[in-house]
Amino acid sequence: MNKDECYYLGKITKPFGVKGQVVMFLDVDTPDDYAELDSVLVEGKGGVLVPYFIEALNLNGNKAIVTFEDLTPQESHALVGHDLYLPLDLLPKLTGNKFYFHEVTGFHVVDDEKGDIGTIQSIIDYPAQPLFQIDNNGTEILIPVIDQVIQKVDRDQRTIFISAPNGLIDLYLQEGER
Repeated sequence: MNKDECYYLGKITKPFGVKGQVVMFLDVDTPDDYAELDSVLVEGKGGVLVPYFIEALNLNGNKAIVTFEDLTPQESHALVGHDLYLPLDLLPKLTGNKFYFHEVTGFHVVDDEKGDIGTIQSIIDYPAQPLFQIDNNGTEILIPVIDQVIQKVDRDQRTIFISAPNGLIDLYLQEGER
């Protein structure tokens, strides 16, 4: 399995105790969804994802103390600093206007004033606020991914309907005409 078929779950941050346990940081919105994990994919050398089976997991907020099956304390501690992944098909299904960033790549974006403004190429995940990176016939348009902008997500039609802030789209389209 490669990273394109997976999503980032978190990281092994430090060893815990002397019995080979480690602390995992879960970089997810609802850590409780992962309280019953039976395995994770750990990124190894060269970006290869290796499955590790979980013997015990004690969740506390977005951190978990984990014991892996069949690993010595030294082998477990060697995993510290490695990223964790899970297959995309394990993501809980979202409905309504909620979506995963990877899910909407390739969706059309329709603004309530400008109409079809292009196709989502990616989502730039800035710390302050993520942005849709939209291709409008070779011109890049960046739109904030916030609830006030997103009006409707139509998964069947692969379209997101938005209400962009006044003048924002015009800034990009006028810039492209210069």
